[in-house]
Amino acid sequence: MTYQQALDYISAVGSRAGKPGLERIKALMAGLGNVQDGLRFVHLAGTNGKGSTSCMLASILQKAGYKTGLFVSPFIIRFNERVQINGRHIPDEKLAEIIARIKPIADAIAGCTEFELITAAAFVWFAEEHCDIVVLETGLGGRLDATNIIKSNECAIITNIGIDHTDYLGNTVAEIAYEKACILKEGCPVVAYASEQSAMDVLTAYALEHNNPMSVAEFDAIEPVSADLTGQSFRYKGEVYSINLLGPHQQKNAAVVLETVETLRKQGWSITNENIREGLREARWPARFELLHSSPIVFADGAHNMQGVESLRGAVEQNLAGKRIVCLTGVLADKDWQNMMAVLEGFAADFITVTPDSPRALTAEKLAEYLAQRGKWAWAAESVQEGMDMAIARALETDSVIVACGSLYMASEVRDYFGRNV
Repeated sequence: MTYQQALDYISAVGSRAGKPGLERIKALMAGLGNVQDGLRFVHLAGTNGKGSTSCMLASILQKAGYKTGLFVSPFIIRFNERVQINGRHIPDEKLAEIIARIKPIADAIAGCTEFELITAAAFVWFAEEHCDIVVLETGLGGRLDATNIIKSNECAIITNIGIDHTDYLGNTVAEIAYEKACILKEGCPVVAYASEQSAMDVLTAYALEHNNPMSVAEFDAIEPVSADLTGQSFRYKGEVYSINLLGPHQQKNAAVVLETVETLRKQGWSITNENIREGLREARWPARFELLHSSPIVFADGAHNMQGVESLRGAVEQNLAGKRIVCLTGVLADKDWQNMMAVLEGFAADFITVTPDSPRALTAEKLAEYLAQRGKWAWAAESVQEGMDMAIARALETDSVIVACGSLYMASEVRDYFGRNV
């Protein structure tokens, strides 16, 4: 099987995806010898912040000398980004080899999904490479997520919880919090991002019932020190740290990481203060308020739900105060897009709209018409490339900064526009 054949097979499986559940991944991993049972994990669930939190923690663990697996979704540029060891993406030939091994097992399982395939492939590679620890991000929810086949973890992390994927996870923050909490294994410690009270009540009750020692990042202990377009520094519990990720919300994500490190230290993992500082300082994560161009200034952000755009607003206020903003955006029709636009309207003067590459997309024309009716300068583009051309022209004409947001996949096309293909 070639690499392209592997991707084509994964895509074909994805087109006939089954309902959420753990039966298929259990059968798949049984056919592969349940290799995941020999690995050690930090397991993450949450609505927003999983990718940033995962990358910072993996960077610290790598600096501490541990062979560190990282499993994330979605990808930004290439599919292989989803499975990494010490920052190296799974090689094309290795992915093809593993998928060829998985295929006969998956073909015998009705309704096997794309996510289950890549989860299984990741477990196989991490096991073959003898990873010391794996930072494992859920794909959707937690209770029925394929990653939840693992039997134990060194620590669980629950990142910021909000309303998203209501067709699968529930209509309230409390219902969604329960789905996330179900990654907690009996007795394992958990570190939480301080979400709204209804979510915290659910997490606290679940942790008590399942004997999970619970730590919550202390956001009151965060003190901003400095910030510019290349990074920021902050003090947490008296110690100063620097990160390249921008926005006040990334300081909170970093605080979750710092609490997680303390939890791992208590369990015998050897991580020095210098490992922590170097790991945080060197962590990079694309499309999270990422500076792509300097003249005009262009930022790309994967914000695609209400919490995401609220965090984006904080990053804009921190780094672009007083600047005129041109927003390149596209949204999915099943998101809370009117309220998302209300947030973006609060800091953007002009809008260029695009249609995301999804059957659930709101058309660029409908979004532009909606914004124009609300008094905004808004034009629809036929593609992200045309939209960026229009945004740059408008930014140069009006001395503005460009902020592109709406989905991680759109952010990928924006990065590609500027040649950011890694």
